[in-house]
Amino acid sequence: MKIIIILIAAVLAVILGLNVYLLANFYQGMRRAEKEWQQFIPQKMTGLGNIKSLEFLPLIDWFADRDDLKREPGGSYLIKTEKNSILFDVGLNGRQKDPSPLLHNMKQLGVSLNDFDTIVISHNHLDHVGGMRWQRERSFSLTSRQIDLGEKVVYTPVPMTYPNLTSVYVKEPVIIAEGVASIGTIPNQLFLGGWTPEQALAVNVEGKGIILIIGCGHQTLPKIFKRTETLFDEPIYGIIGGLHYPVTDSRIKIFGIKAQRYVGTDRPPWRPINMSDVRKNIEELKKRNPKIVRLSAHDSCDVSIAEFRRAFSDAFDEIRVGKKIII
Repeated sequence: MKIIIILIAAVLAVILGLNVYLLANFYQGMRRAEKEWQQFIPQKMTGLGNIKSLEFLPLIDWFADRDDLKREPGGSYLIKTEKNSILFDVGLNGRQKDPSPLLHNMKQLGVSLNDFDTIVISHNHLDHVGGMRWQRERSFSLTSRQIDLGEKVVYTPVPMTYPNLTSVYVKEPVIIAEGVASIGTIPNQLFLGGWTPEQALAVNVEGKGIILIIGCGHQTLPKIFKRTETLFDEPIYGIIGGLHYPVTDSRIKIFGIKAQRYVGTDRPPWRPINMSDVRKNIEELKKRNPKIVRLSAHDSCDVSIAEFRRAFSDAFDEIRVGKKIII
């Protein structure tokens, strides 16, 4: 009996110690993220230029527009202007298949590796870099093996590598192509996900304004808006991408646990994101009077998506694999 009591006490001590460590690490990271945010004040960006049209083609997401297209809780989008083409993130490939869902969908949609010259990784999470292996290795992959990508240039939010590829570590805002810029990384501390710098793209469409393309929105929407409005004089015309609102459900479940609800937010598990948080962000977006709101379901629950639909009506739609957005 004494041995059992000692074992139980030891287990409880380990659990308590782990919780204390996680809490200390979390609050330290939150303070660091806020300090970095306050200390870095970007200058107005010059020389961005603009583009006449933007074509956004979802290659990976939770919903699909056709039955022959694969879907998963990850994101990958092909962004085309009249001058450049950019692959934004590479999905999850949860079962590490070859060909991956991304390559399958590219083939079905008539997209080849030659159809983009640049790759942008929003943040180093498994559902955006092609799987946990690549996240751990600070790399990425379009399928279960790293295929030859020629001479493409990749812009990453943390130092990352890819065989024979030029990798540019983005911390501060930078112009990526004519009319397209990264707004720079904005870090956040996730309770279980750890330190997470994330970048978003700003595309300046002539006569309309800035279209923001977002991976998960771990930066938080208010900070994304503030950074964008500091960098550019043009108004925010719309947002496209993920915003991570898994309030009532999660697309990724591990042993039945709603993983995204607890792992991917800057909230402790006992105080998860709620509908009040979603509505506050909706009000922030409403202040910009966006003409285009396209939300990814890969990291947001149906209840959150319905709230956005009610708020933005005809301006709103879900992102669906294979369904082009043309501006």
